[in-house]
Amino acid sequence: MGKPTGFLEIDRADRKYRPVEERLKHYKEFVVPLSEPEIKKQAARCMDCGIPYCHNGCPVNNQIPDWNDLVYRGDWKDAADNLHSTNNFPEVTGRICPAPCEASCTLNIDDKPVTIKTIECSIADRAWEEGWVQPLPPEKKTGKKVAIIGSGPAGLAAAQQLARAGHDVHVYEKNARPGGLLVYGIPDFKMEKDVIARRVKQMEAEGVTFHCGIHVGQDLSAKYLESKHDAVLIAIGSEQPFDFFAKSPGRNLDGLHYAMEFLPQQNRRNAGEPQKPKTNEISAKDKHVIVIGGGDTGSDCIGTSFRQGAKSVTQLEIMPMPPEKENKALSWPHWPLKLRISSSQAEGAKTEYSISTTGFTGEDGKVKKLHYTRVNSNLQPVKGTEGALDADLVLFAMGFSGPVETDIVKEFALPVVPRGRFKGLDATDRDYKLATSPKLFCAGDIRRGQSLVVWAIREGRQAAHAIDKFLMGSTVLPR
Repeated sequence: MGKPTGFLEIDRADRKYRPVEERLKHYKEFVVPLSEPEIKKQAARCMDCGIPYCHNGCPVNNQIPDWNDLVYRGDWKDAADNLHSTNNFPEVTGRICPAPCEASCTLNIDDKPVTIKTIECSIADRAWEEGWVQPLPPEKKTGKKVAIIGSGPAGLAAAQQLARAGHDVHVYEKNARPGGLLVYGIPDFKMEKDVIARRVKQMEAEGVTFHCGIHVGQDLSAKYLESKHDAVLIAIGSEQPFDFFAKSPGRNLDGLHYAMEFLPQQNRRNAGEPQKPKTNEISAKDKHVIVIGGGDTGSDCIGTSFRQGAKSVTQLEIMPMPPEKENKALSWPHWPLKLRISSSQAEGAKTEYSISTTGFTGEDGKVKKLHYTRVNSNLQPVKGTEGALDADLVLFAMGFSGPVETDIVKEFALPVVPRGRFKGLDATDRDYKLATSPKLFCAGDIRRGQSLVVWAIREGRQAAHAIDKFLMGSTVLPR
């Protein structure tokens, strides 16, 4: 695909970031897009590799070589149509997906994969700019009514697919705006929220009805929804955070917060949206901030803390520092374990590896110190390595254990089962169906455990396929 000799003639080039001192002054996106000629050159690097291993890495089955070839030839509209045929929200994945497709690219054997994520984002953004993204309402209605609980990427993808199949789709969201963690978890500097708002408008024009500010299981009975709809999809995510320090000394001090208490507050401020009632405002301004957890959520906490005016930010990771370069013979085409420096870490955070928090101390009920010990490769404490760090704000970003079990899960008496470190709902992989009721389905993080946005989109599309088949006996929706 692309230019047959492009990968030999053209070096990999990717988007750059605006300078740190500039981007820390605001919450806007700071990625500098490549020009159209440069994008076409990068698309030309997609080689005729015989077996497109990028497909192996892409959960939504994007036809990557096809739209790379179309971009190279200047057929941007056809590229946009191809991209949207497999991915409902490519402008989202083009911004926040870690790009497992690039890890799987044949050219990654030489550490120079095609800039797939950048090309995808360029196609999606151009489709919006040119007005090619239009509502696709169904030609006829089926008379079937579907409720979707949760409007994260899984719920949104399922809603769009089912509405286009002709069903009457109602989405219930507990927050003031649709989008789930896309709106309330991911910082604006990684993805501005008009990206989601314009998709919501498109979906409304396609027949999706959004009911926001309604917490199903509290404000509205889940069983009532079930009685009024032909099918119900549960897509409420995996929001129960891990807390490894519940019994640690000083856990009750003020200044210790989960990441998902901290991040949504800033997104609401940026949008001019009131905070939740009875919420204590959390700010990193003029504070020594410590973020516990080395993943994307931890990185989001770092970038937000710097923009709020933190005095210092330190990130703690219990795992050892990964190698700077993976062993291709062992890892490719799978996602490799290697050192990655996020844009937020590069803004001035100090990252410490092989370190375990042992407790907290404070003054006047507020945290002032975090106590730690170094650990070995088996995560066992190393004697004599104990120490303490200044800490005015400590953010727990250690992932999520499973769904909140006090509302919908409790009302439906749903089977919550362990999945490694995670708990999910016991639904079959083939039809996304829950055995407790013929009408109940589930998708997204609540089914597979905490995962990527691109996996959530796939889950939503798969669940829509299953629901349409359940309602109509057959379906033309893609899996």
